[in-house]
Amino acid sequence: MFAVFKSGGKQFRAEPGFTIQVPSIEAEPGETVTFEDVLLASDGSDVKVGTPIVDGAKVTAEVIRQGRTDKIIVFKRKRRKGYRKKNGHRQGFTEIRVSEVTV
Repeated sequence: MFAVFKSGGKQFRAEPGFTIQVPSIEAEPGETVTFEDVLLASDGSDVKVGTPIVDGAKVTAEVIRQGRTDKIIVFKRKRRKGYRKKNGHRQGFTEIRVSEVTV
């Protein structure tokens, strides 16, 4: 049993027991969150594809932790002009453990 759901403009494949890092959501560690934007769901034998979402399907997960990814360096420059700019960025994420996929 698995599902493909949408969160934060990205798509994720979920199965019960999987640990996934999704873009930051407002939830504390230990809370339960539900994703209802399920794009594709399968119960093992039958696959349901949504138009655009599958009616009645949802993914339930427990929040494990909030965190930030490794720093990415963004460096801009223009040749012969002496223009240089260096920025760093750390994207926030929420780590979740999928507990149930309902089709």
